[in-house]
Amino acid sequence: MLIFSMSVSVDGFIADRAGGFEWTIPDDELFRFHLDRVRELGTHLCGRRLYETMLPWETDPAMRVDDLRIAFADVWAALPKVVFSRTLATVEGNARLAEASLADEVAAARAATGTDIEIGGASLAAEAIVQGLVDEFRIFRYPVVVGGGTPYFPPVTQHIALDLVEVRTFASRVVYERYTRAE
Repeated sequence: MLIFSMSVSVDGFIADRAGGFEWTIPDDELFRFHLDRVRELGTHLCGRRLYETMLPWETDPAMRVDDLRIAFADVWAALPKVVFSRTLATVEGNARLAEASLADEVAAARAATGTDIEIGGASLAAEAIVQGLVDEFRIFRYPVVVGGGTPYFPPVTQHIALDLVEVRTFASRVVYERYTRAE
């Protein structure tokens, strides 16, 4: 299953107009949930900016400030990643640059693992959504309205029917929504 999972504002943006997303910093309860979620993945497909944002979890010892963050860093470092970039010549950590089209890389990841695959990065995920490759949408809706920025969903030309299969509210008031494509 290909999953697109991101934090969003109530009005549907993953970053504000200035590109900021500091309002998405998780508390320990939500961080633990993310750790458990990432443990279940077999591969992560990343756009360049997401790759660069997450790289310190593999390379910076300062990220390992407590047991929870140490566990996340270990899980993230072990997770194979495929990075889609037009500007990077090399990548670090447990990552490789994509060598094929998005559809072909998704097919290869599905063939290589019997577990879920996650895709992240606004532009990359938008392309996967438009191509009909995303099976599940996981939205962490933060109680903030940012009024514009990078949208979670791209403009689409056809409706995407979804089934809401899980909802959870965290103590931080973040609402987790999990949707699958309707059959």
